[in-house]
Amino acid sequence: MYSQKYLQSLSSVLEQTESSLGTEKTDLQTALAQSVEILKAVQASNGTQFFLGNGASAAFAEHMALDWTKNGGVRSLNPSSAVLLTALANDISYQDSFATFLDRYARAGDLVVTISSSGNSENVLRAITKAREIGMKVITLSGLKPDNSSRKSGDVNFYVPGRTYGIVECAHQVLLHMMIDAFMGIEEWARTGYQNMNVSQFQL
Repeated sequence: MYSQKYLQSLSSVLEQTESSLGTEKTDLQTALAQSVEILKAVQASNGTQFFLGNGASAAFAEHMALDWTKNGGVRSLNPSSAVLLTALANDISYQDSFATFLDRYARAGDLVVTISSSGNSENVLRAITKAREIGMKVITLSGLKPDNSSRKSGDVNFYVPGRTYGIVECAHQVLLHMMIDAFMGIEEWARTGYQNMNVSQFQL
């Protein structure tokens, strides 16, 4: 019954995801709609969306930067270059690596999306502070302990109340895909045909 309980746990934490606009609690749909509005503004101003995360969250960040750039039409970056990231970590500090990345590339009106299962990664927290100094918008995804430091530090926040990394990470992937699909108007439940992302047979 392990598989059934695992899927039930994932479904439960997704349903219990807590959203906020700044420090004010709101419902998931409102937070999603606000995220889409922020992204529309970034696109309209020819701005850039930055994705930041460590470990598995770094993989999600790279994945989302790809999807938003290729499919969503919003220029999106993350510090995926090992050469760049190791240089920033070695020559400056790992704690300031993401903040320095934003300092070099971001501008006022851009957006940073932070992905941190614990919500307490120091380089993520310093990046949020730097984003505020620059004048960027901030969306956070966090999990595990409810008092984590990034849970209510963004303009829009998504907190997944899971107790284990695997469940929180899976939920973050769902939320990230939900955001871009909502932006693009993709509705799984309303489809009869299959999506194809190849340019010669492109179908949303």
